[in-house]
Amino acid sequence: MALSSSYPNVIGNPATCSPTRPPLSDFFVWREFLWGALAGGFGEGMMHPIDTLKTRIQSQAVISGNQSQKNITQMARTVWVSDGLRGFYRGVTPGVSGSLATGATYFGVIESTKNCLEEVNPRLSTHWSHFIAGAIGDTLGSFVYVPCEVIKQRMQVQGTSKSWALSITKENIQHKSGERMYGYYTGMFQAGHSIWKQHGLKGLYAGYWSTLARDVPFAGLMVMFYEALKDMTEYGKQRFLSNSNLHLGSSFEGLVLGGLAGGFSAYLTTPLDVIKTRLQVQGSAIRYNGWSDALKRIWVAEGLGGMFKGSIPRIMWYFPASAFTFMAVEFLRENFNEKMDDDHKVTTLSMDQSSTIQEESSCTP
Repeated sequence: MALSSSYPNVIGNPATCSPTRPPLSDFFVWREFLWGALAGGFGEGMMHPIDTLKTRIQSQAVISGNQSQKNITQMARTVWVSDGLRGFYRGVTPGVSGSLATGATYFGVIESTKNCLEEVNPRLSTHWSHFIAGAIGDTLGSFVYVPCEVIKQRMQVQGTSKSWALSITKENIQHKSGERMYGYYTGMFQAGHSIWKQHGLKGLYAGYWSTLARDVPFAGLMVMFYEALKDMTEYGKQRFLSNSNLHLGSSFEGLVLGGLAGGFSAYLTTPLDVIKTRLQVQGSAIRYNGWSDALKRIWVAEGLGGMFKGSIPRIMWYFPASAFTFMAVEFLRENFNEKMDDDHKVTTLSMDQSSTIQEESSCTP
């Protein structure tokens, strides 16, 4: 998909003292960073209320210690009654901020990494190259995404200051252990400063390795599923619709295939998401000492159901969020790439003509 194959990287040739210029693939990659950031922020913003319900469902056990927990309908009613519509959007600012970074690195790194892997090892399976590229892209984004995720989830479980204070009083949270619950956060930067002051860098990166353990396989699986579904769709169109006038735009394909890829990947990685959420929220009723301790205690206390707790809202979030994200990326590619390519061709032609004139002038005896 790199644009460098469409344009020469060298003007003239080295023997005639012509200079070289950077390959135009760099122009393509930076464009993918931009489209990915916009699409990631768009997807997160659209689906944040569902993510709030998922976070609250998964964190009930560590916040209150109550094993009689609410399902998604009951939780939605609780959030609405106590906090109103605003309660569903608690933590949306750090959520979108983290998704901007993740989306940019995810889509920006995928193409260059995938092409590089295929060039270095031509025998590497296409699906594996997609998986590795997606995993690398998400890993790079995690340095920004994880602190934003910690802040977002802390804000999501609190609701309004009044409901948080009532919850603490009702559950007697602060007296169930020597650990006091964190104070109420009024905004993204106040929350970040408070966590930094109380726990340092370790607090902002709480659950970092469990986040990678969840997101690396999720990101790899999602791009692998998406590319596989695209191949299947292309095969189906050539096989059954070759003589049809039916045209499916890339935006529509991105919507459907991106949703399916995100939904499949989300369900398969739900146990990893449960562990990550428990470690990042850390209540006072139950506290975990690392990833393996959380895995063991959740399995013993809650079984397989506990490991897949929140899988329905997780799928409900990732299916449309991935659909919107891939749709937005395909839309931006389809509607802006061609225009930007044309503008770049004009600029490149002008540079080529200018360089040729300078070359002839400098090489004339």
